[in-house]
Amino acid sequence: MRPPPIASATSPPAPRPGSRASSGAPPTSPGSAPAAPAPPSAGGSTRALAVRSRPLRATVQVALWSPDGVRDGVPLPLLAVHDGPEYERQTGLTARAAELIGTGRVPPHRIALLDPGHRDEWYSASALYARALTDELLPAIGRAVAVAGPPAGMGASLGALAMLHAQRRAPDAFSALFLQSASFFMPRFDHMEKGFPRYGRIVRFVRGVLRARGFEAPVPVTLTCAGGEDNVHNNRRVTAALKLQGYRGSLVETSGGHDFDTWGAALDPHLEDLLTAAWRER
Repeated sequence: MRPPPIASATSPPAPRPGSRASSGAPPTSPGSAPAAPAPPSAGGSTRALAVRSRPLRATVQVALWSPDGVRDGVPLPLLAVHDGPEYERQTGLTARAAELIGTGRVPPHRIALLDPGHRDEWYSASALYARALTDELLPAIGRAVAVAGPPAGMGASLGALAMLHAQRRAPDAFSALFLQSASFFMPRFDHMEKGFPRYGRIVRFVRGVLRARGFEAPVPVTLTCAGGEDNVHNNRRVTAALKLQGYRGSLVETSGGHDFDTWGAALDPHLEDLLTAAWRER
């Protein structure tokens, strides 16, 4: 018997209780204000980039964090993060990175905090968004700072789905994936999501992943998902399929729900382990 739902997989990243965004309205709802910039980071510096995308017909905001004492021309690995400003506000992602770098637990790296824009459209297995990410956003970051090799990609919920979708369409674009509570809709498990406008597009993409007999460029991947949330069933299926296709990784089932408290708690040590394995092989 399936556990009761904790939160809809299409829900926006959940803010902490009592925050200004606690109404649960998607950050990209029609007529809503643009997402607020990420707060200043400790142990590094952040600059704002605005990348105009032709396929999206929009400007995508990027907050690019670099550790202290590193010039732009020094090549460093890059972690590209969907819903980046919210990840930063809710989990202190760059402060965690500064600590890990300072203690030598991960190689020095930069973090690109990607604004979600029209989230429900862009992060729902959109070919236009995948092309914008790999052909425009990542190259624009590479023009701003020197990047060592393909970046690692990270996201939660629809953001995790979109990161895997982009990697499947551009196999050489990423060196590793860190996917949290990914919205891998399957009719068997996720019939309650049929009202989501892009449900069918997501189902078709996930079906393609499950049916593939192999993949030309698998990368290290870590998935995390709370054992009691709806998404755990589809995450188990996709994890098994990816491993059969040569992806090195596993699904980490945690306590908690479909929210940033749970995702933040799952970062340690799993994100560190993934980045260390991916980047120290270079």
